Amino acid sequence: MANLKTSKTYINLARAYAGECQARTRYEFIEYGARKGGLTAMANLIDKVVYNEFNHARMLYTFIQTADSGTIENIDISAGYPFKEKWNILDNLRLAAETEADEAERIYPEYAKVAEKEGFKDIAGLFNNISTVETAHKALFADLYEQLKSNTMYKKNKKVAWRCGDCGFESTAEEAPTECPLCQAKQGAYLIKTQIML
Repeated sequence: MANLKTSKTYINLARAYAGECQARTRYEFIEYGARKGGLTAMANLIDKVVYNEFNHARMLYTFIQTADSGTIENIDISAGYPFKEKWNILDNLRLAAETEADEAERIYPEYAKVAEKEGFKDIAGLFNNISTVETAHKALFADLYEQLKSNTMYKKNKKVAWRCGDCGFESTAEEAPTECPLCQAKQGAYLIKTQIML
C-alpha cells in the first residue's frame, strides 16, 4: 500500500472534498431560490441534499486527516468545478442533475479505481458509497425538474395523498390544496405523502 500523503488518492480526496463543499453551496442557492419562490416543500427536500453533501465533505475531510498526525497546511490541487447554475430554478434543477450524474458515473468511480489500485480499500469504499448517493441525488433533481417543467408537481392525473410540510395536514385529491385548510400555507408547502420519506 502506498503512503496516503504521497498518493494520487490523497489528491483525489482533496478534489472530492472541494467538490462536495462547492456542491453544497450551489444547492443552497437552489434551495434559497425554491424557498423564495414559495416552493417550500421542494426547498426542504433540497436542504436534505445539502446536508448529505456536508456529510460527504465531512467524511472526505476525515480521511484526509488520517494522512498526517500533524497539521496539514495545504494540499495543492488543480481541478475544474462547474459554475453552470444561474438564478432560474428550472434550469438549476436540470444542471444539478447533470452534475450529480457526472460525479456518480465518472468522477467517483475513477477515484475509487485509483484508491483500490493504490491499496486504500476503505477510501475506495467511501468513493463508491458517495457515488451511490449521488445517483439518488441525480434522480431527485431530475424528478423535480420534470415535475416543475410539466406543471405536475402539484397536480396529478389520479388522486394521491398530499401532506402539508408546514403542519402535517393530509388530503387526498388530484391536486394539492392551493392553501392549506389548517395552517394556510401556500401550495408550495405540499408534497405527495410518499415523497416525505426521502
